[in-house]
Amino acid sequence: MHGWLGRERNKIVTRKISIFGSTGSVGQNTIKVLEAQSEAYDVQVLSAYNNTKLLAQQAIALKADHAVIGDETQYERLKEFLAGTDIKVSAGEDALIEAALIPADWIMAAIVGMAGLRPLMAAIKQGTTVAIANKEPLVAAGPLVLEAAKAAGTTILPIDSEHNAIFQVFEQENKEAVEKIILTASGGPFRASTIEEMALVTPQQALAHPTWDMGAKISIDSATMMNKALEIIEAQRLFNMKPEQIDVLVHPQSLIHSMVQYADGSVLAQMGASDMCTPITNALGWPKRFETPGEKLDINALTSMSFEPVDHVRFPFVQTAYECLHSGLAACITLNAANEIAVEAFLNHKIAFLDIYNLVLDMLDKCQSNDGARALHSLKDILSYDSFVRQQANSCILKITS
Repeated sequence: MHGWLGRERNKIVTRKISIFGSTGSVGQNTIKVLEAQSEAYDVQVLSAYNNTKLLAQQAIALKADHAVIGDETQYERLKEFLAGTDIKVSAGEDALIEAALIPADWIMAAIVGMAGLRPLMAAIKQGTTVAIANKEPLVAAGPLVLEAAKAAGTTILPIDSEHNAIFQVFEQENKEAVEKIILTASGGPFRASTIEEMALVTPQQALAHPTWDMGAKISIDSATMMNKALEIIEAQRLFNMKPEQIDVLVHPQSLIHSMVQYADGSVLAQMGASDMCTPITNALGWPKRFETPGEKLDINALTSMSFEPVDHVRFPFVQTAYECLHSGLAACITLNAANEIAVEAFLNHKIAFLDIYNLVLDMLDKCQSNDGARALHSLKDILSYDSFVRQQANSCILKITS
C-alpha cells in the first residue's frame, strides 16, 4: 500500500494524511484534491503560520485530529475558533516538530522557506511518503535531507511543477542515458521589461504572475527568477545530476513543465495546465493515477509554444545557482537565506526590486570568505550558518534604509 490509497479484500483502506502549510497555495490545493477523492482519508495534522481563521475552518471541515499554528501569539485565538471540537490545538516550532512525528501515510511539506526544514526532518523519520513542495530545505540542506530519507526508508515525492514533471519522465533504470534535464520557466511578469523598468517595480506589480497563482514569496522569486535558481539546485539534489546537465529555457506559455533529454535523441516532456492540482494529484496517487479536480490542458486549443534563452544580465540568479553548486553547501545556504531576507524587505517596501539582486550577490561575496561556515555536517551547523547569513543580510538592509 506504500504510496497509494487503495483497497484490501474489498475493504476501504483509510489513508492517514498530514498537511504542513495547509493555508498556503499548495496546502489549499492539496485539500482541494483530497476533497475530490472518493477514497477514504483521515487527516491527522493541519498547520499554518498565522492564518488562524482559515486553519480552523479547514480543521473542522476535514475533521482533523490536530491543528498547529506556528505563531505562538495566535494560540489562544485558534483555541477560540476550535472551541467545542475535539481537535487538539498547539503552537510554536516545537509543536510543529512534534506534530510531524505523528504517524501518517502521506505528508505534505509545504511550509514556505527554511521554517519548514526542522518539521520536514522530523516527518522524514517516519519512513513513510513525504511530498516536498518547498524548495528551500533541499537547497540549503539537501544532502542532509536525502541522507535522512534514505536511512529511514522514506519516499520523497517532488511537488514543484518542474520537479514533478521531471519525476514523471525521468527513467531511473536508464539514468546513464540521460544527457540533461531541461527546466522550463515562464519568465515571470518582467520577462520583456528593461533594467530601467525593473528598477521602478512595486511589490504589487511583482506579485502579478502571468500564468500561476502562487504565494507572495514564490511570486517574487518568480519575478527575479530566483525560483529557477533554487530549482536548479533542487533538481541536482533530487536527481543526482551534474550541474552542467541541468538547463533552463524560458517558456512563456507554461504548458511544458520540464523535459528530460536522452542519449538516443528522445526528449520526454510533461505537459499540463498551469494548475498545482496536477502535480499534487500525481504525488497523492503515485504510483497510480486518478482524477484531478483542477484544470486540464486542452491540446486542441493550443496554438503555439515558444522557447527562449534566459537573459543572464536582467536575471543573474540563474547563473549564480551553478556557481553556488560548484562552491558548495555554504554558498547554497547563503543564496537562499539572503534571498528570503531580501524578499521580505522588498514586500515591506524597505528596498527596491533590483536591491534584491544586489543584496543576495553581496551576501555571497561576503559570506564566502567566512571560513567558519565550511563545517556544515549537521542540522545544527546548517541552521546556525543560516542564522548568521540572515543577520548579515539584515545589517545590510539597515545600511540601505538608513
